[in-house]
Amino acid sequence: MKRITLSTLATALLLAFASTAAVAGDHETEGFHGYLRAGVGSSNHGGSQSCYGLGGITMAYRLGNECDSFTEFGYTHTLAKSSNGAEFVGTIWADAYKNSSDFGDAKLGVSKAYVEAKNLPFMNGGIIWAGKRHYYRPDIHMLDMQYINMNGTGGGVDGYPVGPGKISYAVFKDNDDNVYSTDPVTGVRTLRSTSAALRQNVVYEGLPVNPNGTLDFAVSLIHAQDDNNNVTTHNGYQVSMFHRQAKLLGGGNTVGVQYGVGPGTGINGPCCARMGPSGSTLLGSDVTRVRVFDDIVIQPTRDFSMEFVALYQRDKSDLGGSSTWTTVGARPVYALAENFKLQAELGVSRLKDKLNPTPLRLTKLTLAPTITLGRDYYARPELRAFVSYGKWNDAAKGAVNAFNNGGPVYGDRTSGTSYGVHLEAWW
Repeated sequence: MKRITLSTLATALLLAFASTAAVAGDHETEGFHGYLRAGVGSSNHGGSQSCYGLGGITMAYRLGNECDSFTEFGYTHTLAKSSNGAEFVGTIWADAYKNSSDFGDAKLGVSKAYVEAKNLPFMNGGIIWAGKRHYYRPDIHMLDMQYINMNGTGGGVDGYPVGPGKISYAVFKDNDDNVYSTDPVTGVRTLRSTSAALRQNVVYEGLPVNPNGTLDFAVSLIHAQDDNNNVTTHNGYQVSMFHRQAKLLGGGNTVGVQYGVGPGTGINGPCCARMGPSGSTLLGSDVTRVRVFDDIVIQPTRDFSMEFVALYQRDKSDLGGSSTWTTVGARPVYALAENFKLQAELGVSRLKDKLNPTPLRLTKLTLAPTITLGRDYYARPELRAFVSYGKWNDAAKGAVNAFNNGGPVYGDRTSGTSYGVHLEAWW
């Protein structure tokens, strides 16, 4: 793959400027904040709670279908103020994850540790920062899918006014995360994946294009920095555009179009279907990812809300051919009282790739009576009881069993039911 040149960088920067809305980074307010999800359950075939998904490049519908435990929490505090009003704000967070319903021996790690310089007279409202942080990671909540995620360790400028919107620029040094395999006979180690790279991110937010509608643009330029393993590494990039429509039936709509090349696809990167961070720099220009989605959250009445998603994603490479994931789903929610909701979620997913000439199909349906903070769709905390039903075709048997962290609970069966209790909270 060709290395990214200065002209390529200039073109990308011009695109971002010419093409806002929130500031790119997560800017917590003073105090203690966090997130927690956990639960427990079982299946109609016994054992631990089972979850339904196709794995691979796909994401699963999450209501009554999360078999893991995750928490993150931390504190934001103003460290110092100068006489002219400028202030330095520090944030530090820890997190813990376990791929089961019990945190058990999950280890705490540092997920955020950074300082922001705010209210600088010469920055016109822009923020200068450095450290490790969460950065520009909007998601499709129903899929727990951060369709773009620029987390990392680095520094930059957020929310500097340019034209009708705001621009953010950051440089990250992605971890030198090398994954090896060892030949059991010869003992020879072979590098299978590495995300070691210098990454530049440009985000332009809030370009008005219609009443209550704006465009966001996000560009990642990835420069490989690991050439010491007798392998060839490659640069890459991703370009994303999002139209965000506010005040739609009491909610909003996001339509996204994304394209990535090589490590810009996010493949074999830090997680899941994310684009924005560095994927494996062993991937060349033949590896591409195209994604188009529409995510709608509405609240047309005081008591009724719903999320709807439709998504198409195609990954291509010379070696692996193409993989296509399509999905459509909805989560209607009705508040029967101020602190009691009845939720349902239906999702249908299809995966076709070179290894599976017959497309894999999965349908998941969940019903969940819920104790909650309020009537809004995003009101949290929520304490839920749930029943989930999954139905899949013969071609998907192996994928469903492999996805389930409780093991191959369903064997040769093509349907199953799980039930349990779950909590989700953020504060």
